[in-house]
Amino acid sequence: MDCPKCHGNFEHISTPAGVVERCSTCHGLWFDVMEHKELKDFAGVLDTGDKEMGTLYSEISAINCPVCPNIKMLEMTDSGQRHIHFESCPQCHGRFYDAGEYADYATVSLSDFLKRFGLRK
Repeated sequence: MDCPKCHGNFEHISTPAGVVERCSTCHGLWFDVMEHKELKDFAGVLDTGDKEMGTLYSEISAINCPVCPNIKMLEMTDSGQRHIHFESCPQCHGRFYDAGEYADYATVSLSDFLKRFGLRK
């Protein structure tokens, strides 16, 4: 399977909760449906890429799903942390996070927490 952003090769990263694909070039992460929720405790081990590189690749959003041939992925925003953007496949519901995005997703700051309750803009 190739990375949908830079077309590098995915390497398989094993965790006690399952296997995740990480691009060996841009260090983006591919999660099959719901794996992103199950593996939050391993974000520091999985998301080892350079956040600045991830920000550059984040600008690329017109990508195809690496699992479903010819299916365009949708650019999404996390409902709890609106500054986090990722791509999701409308068919298999897999997700792609650029380097640095998943670690950010897995860590909810006090500011993010307060925003959920409308206590901070």
